[in-house]
Amino acid sequence: MRPDLENGYGGAWIQMDYRTTDTWDEALWRQAEKVYVQAFPEHGRKGRSLIRRMFERRICVLHTLTDRSEVVAMALSGVSREGHAIIIDYLAVRSDVRNQGVGLLFMEHIRRWAEALDRCRGIIIEVESEPSPENAARIRFWERCGFRITDYVEHYIWVPEPYRAMYMGLKAESPLPHDGETLFRYIKEFHKEAYRGSKA
Repeated sequence: MRPDLENGYGGAWIQMDYRTTDTWDEALWRQAEKVYVQAFPEHGRKGRSLIRRMFERRICVLHTLTDRSEVVAMALSGVSREGHAIIIDYLAVRSDVRNQGVGLLFMEHIRRWAEALDRCRGIIIEVESEPSPENAARIRFWERCGFRITDYVEHYIWVPEPYRAMYMGLKAESPLPHDGETLFRYIKEFHKEAYRGSKA
């Protein structure tokens, strides 16, 4: 663990339990879903039935951080098979524990999990790129986690917000591309697979 993560929270968060699962766990999802719904508006999140199908097809992983049996952070990730990279689809921290270092600690766990995966070159996320204090704060958070932002702006046809890709390389001998257009090809590959066969 990096020193800033080990010493930055007064030791309070070090006892949290980190877990990943690639199988559907109804009870765990009910806990994680509270954080998920709190953080993402309905128009910006995948529905429960779609997420469950993603688990059944083994293209999704749920990450949770639990404090005294309560989920305080959750993330859903998938894999870009073409890019050999992890795509973070959603990541959220419960509102009452935000700005206390929980997100950094959670992302450090996810990074170490990804590093242990065979052939994983790095982690990719997409962030809203419209200039606003909220978007700037989110980008700063990801940069603190070790991500780098790209210049390319993606305009999806089904959502009004423009997005940019951010990436964290994990393998110096097999680096991720640094151009956003290629990274969005990996992101869209994952989204296409997630929605395959769905009417959502």
